[in-house]
Amino acid sequence: MQLIKSGKVKDVYEAGSGQLEFVFSDRISVFDKIIPSEIPHKGETLARTSAYWFEAIKEMGIPSHFIKLTTPNRMLVKRVNIINDYSKINRQTRNYLIPLECVTRYFVYGSLWDRVQENLVKPEDLGFPNGYRVKLAEPLPKPFVEVTTKLEKVDRNLTTEEALKISGLTQREYAKLKETTRKIDAEINSRVQSRGLIHVDGKKEFAFDEKRNLIVVDTFGTADEDRFWDAEEFKKGRYIEKSKEFVRQYYRETGYHEKLMNARKKGLEEPAIPPLPREIVEKVSEIYIRLFEDITGQPFR
Repeated sequence: MQLIKSGKVKDVYEAGSGQLEFVFSDRISVFDKIIPSEIPHKGETLARTSAYWFEAIKEMGIPSHFIKLTTPNRMLVKRVNIINDYSKINRQTRNYLIPLECVTRYFVYGSLWDRVQENLVKPEDLGFPNGYRVKLAEPLPKPFVEVTTKLEKVDRNLTTEEALKISGLTQREYAKLKETTRKIDAEINSRVQSRGLIHVDGKKEFAFDEKRNLIVVDTFGTADEDRFWDAEEFKKGRYIEKSKEFVRQYYRETGYHEKLMNARKKGLEEPAIPPLPREIVEKVSEIYIRLFEDITGQPFR
């Protein structure tokens, strides 16, 4: 098979007959930076967790690009075109990756908390009363939905107008994208709650097929795309990371995240991301394996 693209996490191969094969590597990235450390078994957990969710939404009648797993870390999918030039996308374009990511948040955490502290997101934007003092890790009064870029080097938040302009979506199609995201998340939330998890936030990606029907693509509901906490620990006032967020927090604690964000704001050269210590690598591998088992109810081995 011909290698088409080597991404931050996946390698994408041409598989013939309008199909692609995703090979999930053990690479890991945070803040749009690939970490020079590999996480044992990470790729397999992502592929198998993704397959679990694709089968779940199939039962719901929501179409996707998923065909089947070919090995524990390889997935066969329907191919859609990637159009990097936004000017070539319009309301008649078919069979293409919609260049947006739909992010839904249920708690004040991660980059949302950063923006709250910087007053870039106000309490009333999140459904709180005007002047309310927002707290870290508290549940939101209503889901907070954001749309960001998909094909740019660093993701940026978009207004509705900007999202429609670059994606070729109509208002109705844009509303359906968000509605489909909510339906999928409702299923995720229901399933993981029964397994002792809290779904903190997550992202979805979409495409149009040859008839311009909306389909779910890439992956979702995994330790890479979504955040999960331990429900019992949360009741005690602790939010125990059960996803890639554990790695993000590590780089926040070491000061790397602050240096990176300062460089980006000032337009300076970005500092190289250091590798993870061996003990952190082992802990992260354990988190990915355990989350796969918690979500799917299946043993990893």
